[in-house]
Amino acid sequence: MAKITAAQVNELRKKTGAGMMDCKKALVEAEGDFEKAIGVLRKKGQKIAEKRADRDSSEGAVIAKVNAAHNKGVIVSLNCETDFVAKNDDFVTLAHAMAKVALETSSLEAFLASDFEGTSVQEKLTEQTGVIGEKIEIGGFKVLEAPFVGSYTHGNKIGALVGLSNAADNAPEIAKNISMQVASMGATTLSYKDFDLSFITSETEARIAAIKKDNIELARLGKKLKNVPQFISRAQLSEAVLSEAKEAIIAELKAEGKPEQIWDRILPGKLERFIADNTTLDQEKCLLDQSFIMDEKQTVAQYLSTKGDVDVISFERVSL
Repeated sequence: MAKITAAQVNELRKKTGAGMMDCKKALVEAEGDFEKAIGVLRKKGQKIAEKRADRDSSEGAVIAKVNAAHNKGVIVSLNCETDFVAKNDDFVTLAHAMAKVALETSSLEAFLASDFEGTSVQEKLTEQTGVIGEKIEIGGFKVLEAPFVGSYTHGNKIGALVGLSNAADNAPEIAKNISMQVASMGATTLSYKDFDLSFITSETEARIAAIKKDNIELARLGKKLKNVPQFISRAQLSEAVLSEAKEAIIAELKAEGKPEQIWDRILPGKLERFIADNTTLDQEKCLLDQSFIMDEKQTVAQYLSTKGDVDVISFERVSL
């Protein structure tokens, strides 16, 4: 039997992150052969991975990274089972290292097959499953390329990337602010123009039905009822619809006895309120139509309009 030294055990521990006793046992089984000992630990990881395959890995660390040229970014979610592991410094360091490797790839398949410290990313995940004793896997993977890419990571729980149309001097500031918007507000598309008409129709029916149901309970409790909109997206507000809304507002002002000479001062605000009340889907799902988190008096599109010839052309978001 080969003599196993403390130095060998310590070296294997540094290489794999496995516990001292696990490293010693692996070296004993491998008769002192370092590479074989790593193989022993990986086999252990495979067995643990098989046993924990049906476990829920809803905790972890989400990392967003951008390359030095700022024209490519990735988001990688390294998932585990418990918050205790997710907050471990070694686990977060591993997530950062994997995100750095991911920057050199363009797909999840290529990333998992990439070299990571002499093995593949997938084999490293299996190895770490054995080391940590929890299911370790990639829960989210996104790549974004654009003339300028910015990123934001919120508490290792949410990662966001934003692609801009050009690398203007103020691009870093804009990309950071919009990335924070994406992380915070969870938009799913750029504009209401991206929505399919059938989706808008089904969402309109569902949302109005939900509000009416809520109002039944609110009425029972004697509370203020929610506004029941006619529409939920700017895509539905045709010129005819807006013209009809304008006429209804004028009729309302006339019924209230407001002097005709002040209608032009009141009308824009009321029409704006009508649009806001009937575009709730856009405000929730569309990045450019959301209220800007740093100044809720303007939308993201309005914020961008003050920043010169820079447009948001794409974005990605991953959360646990």
